Amino acid sequence: MQLHQLKPNHKAKKPKRIGRGGSHGTYSGKGIKGQKARSGRKLKPIIRDFLKRYPKLRGHRLQVLPNLIISVNLKNIEKSFKVGEKVTPKSLVKKGLVSFSGNQIPKIKILGNEELTKSLVFQGLFFSKASLEKIKKAKGKIK
Repeated sequence: MQLHQLKPNHKAKKPKRIGRGGSHGTYSGKGIKGQKARSGRKLKPIIRDFLKRYPKLRGHRLQVLPNLIISVNLKNIEKSFKVGEKVTPKSLVKKGLVSFSGNQIPKIKILGNEELTKSLVFQGLFFSKASLEKIKKAKGKIK
């Protein structure tokens, strides 16, 4: 047996017919005037009023966060990394030179304001022209 095969044991109660005069009086249990007293009434959906009150925030779900590029100076990298170490976004976060933005590691650009004396391996970073020259001078590698 399935749900569509079930039938009730009792007869359905007929709805009370109002609005036809008789023992209910002139208003027949509908009160006086107003939207609810009319025949064929259709009430206004309440949720529509709530929707109209809210400001229209067009595209608020589609806003893209700006691409943040955090700059790190060669001077700071010189202090915190040893010769031959790999400099990646994750290693910069571990050393405390860069922090997470939200739940992602931001894009990182290396600036060459100071000199670099250690040969390091750089991977997954952006570079300024000055920093590229100084890394090549120090015999560092960029992958």
